Amino acid sequence: MRPVYVCACLLAGMVLPAPAASDVTVVLDFKGMSSPVAVREMEREASQIIRASGIELAWRTPSQAVSASFGDLVVMTFKGACSYVPAPPLYDELGPYASTRTSNGEIQPFGEVDCDRVVSSVHSAMFGGDYAKADLLVGRALGRVVAHELVHMLTKSEVHAREGTQKAALSGRQLIAASLPLSAIDVDRLRLERNSARAIR
Repeated sequence: MRPVYVCACLLAGMVLPAPAASDVTVVLDFKGMSSPVAVREMEREASQIIRASGIELAWRTPSQAVSASFGDLVVMTFKGACSYVPAPPLYDELGPYASTRTSNGEIQPFGEVDCDRVVSSVHSAMFGGDYAKADLLVGRALGRVVAHELVHMLTKSEVHAREGTQKAALSGRQLIAASLPLSAIDVDRLRLERNSARAIR
């Protein structure tokens, strides 16, 4: 099975301060249905991947974000059904799982995840006992996709890696494998950005 491209950058006129410090708040905006199991696993997986760099993630809903002030904030919008569907729609394997917006060539703290495409890829990779933990695997896959986009946002770079979560393309099996950490190079890039932000402050 061919790998699927993880992300594509979109142009946007909206501008917010790009997150770059050691603590980042991620606002989750679901436009369709979502599974609590999948969402919890997504948060756990993404947090674990990014934590390797020393950056801790906090998760909020849009309503929670309105009534509070955050230094480093990113917004992830989820389209489609973010839960396991026995017969998800089929997609072109080369389409992106997610995208990060850019404005005037600069990466912005706004991302969008295509849950239907992620679920379709997960479904194609499942077999045997995987079906008993389907929503957990969907959440794991979503967590890796979200972590991928966060690296773009936090490093302000469109660069991809040769291995790990930040590869330009990931197969369904890679999305649900037992582990898919960031490469050492990506961990160092995140740490460098984190330290630079601290020095500025």
